[in-house]
Amino acid sequence: MWRNPWFETVAEAQRRAEKRLPYAVYGALLAGSEAGRTVADNAGAFGELGFAPRVVGHHAVRDLSTTVLGMATSMPVLISPTGVQAVHPDGEVAVARAAANRGVIMGLSSFASKPVEQVVAANPDTAFQMHWIGGRDAMLRHTERARAAGCRALILTLDWSFSHGRDWGSPAIPERIDLRTAARLAPDVLPRPRWLWRFVRAGHLPDLTTPNIQPSGTFFAAYREWMRTPPPTWADVAWLAKEWGGPFLLKGVSRVDDARRAADAGVTALSVSNHGGNNLDTTPATIRLLPSIAEAVGDRIEVLLDGGIRRGGDVAKALALGAKAVLIGRAHLWGLAANGQAGVENVLDILRGGLDSTVLGLGRATPGELSPDDLVIPPGFTRTLGAVS
Repeated sequence: MWRNPWFETVAEAQRRAEKRLPYAVYGALLAGSEAGRTVADNAGAFGELGFAPRVVGHHAVRDLSTTVLGMATSMPVLISPTGVQAVHPDGEVAVARAAANRGVIMGLSSFASKPVEQVVAANPDTAFQMHWIGGRDAMLRHTERARAAGCRALILTLDWSFSHGRDWGSPAIPERIDLRTAARLAPDVLPRPRWLWRFVRAGHLPDLTTPNIQPSGTFFAAYREWMRTPPPTWADVAWLAKEWGGPFLLKGVSRVDDARRAADAGVTALSVSNHGGNNLDTTPATIRLLPSIAEAVGDRIEVLLDGGIRRGGDVAKALALGAKAVLIGRAHLWGLAANGQAGVENVLDILRGGLDSTVLGLGRATPGELSPDDLVIPPGFTRTLGAVS
């Protein structure tokens, strides 16, 4: 297919992923909701921002490292927790190894296909992510398992509203994959023999179980339990942050008032996020929402951003507007699909190289020095949601 497994942009990784994955798998990664306007705006908004480069006074050596969620990282890019990764037989373990090899933090979803213990063994700098499933007793069990496994931070994601419909159609994802299901999916799978062969060589079919929630349960069984669980209150958020007692990130914030409530509840970090465009469609791009939230709470807690990051320059723009770091979701999954662990490392190298080039061109020594002065921000670019006082 490609003689050279290396790719030079995340866009090329996505093209290779589309050619290698069955439609249902690729469609699940593409995701989005309704008309997909938020998905498009998440990535497209970065292109509306420009740079203001300097011509003299560049730094011959740049330091991209920082500390996020109490963990050192070689650059301000974290792996965002994403659900069942049937794009490669090694799934989250391959991603964790890649992240460890590049010195970055691994975010592991509670809906992951690999047990937390295996992922932490591959990358000790792991943050375990949970949705609010089953109430306080169940959440406490999941928290204690993550602690026992050695996870160094906790992520609570609360920004999904079960928006199902997509104008371009949703992929048909089975409850479980057995021989009968495999036969039914054959017309979609057989044109992508390389994807199937990876699993054959690994000795198992793609795994749609969620071992970190229900050891023998399926993804959709856990999903249904999540939908049945009453949504949490701010008191629940404060309770879980206290129970964890360490670095705690609330993922899914888009409003200034919610950011303030999160800081008051005791979280140590938040991520400005709209669930990668999988939440309420027409929610503004996260980069548009970032400045007002960073201004409101950035002096109290760490502010991160996820959604639409495809280039190192995107990382730089987020940092210039107030983020401490960013999380990448689809980008690392495209790399995983394109070339396994090496593909994820390839994506991280692309982002590192792009960030380093941007920091150099803007005359900075570290990403932490970036500011709005380094950007060309068009009038009306930002959005502020929630009360401002």
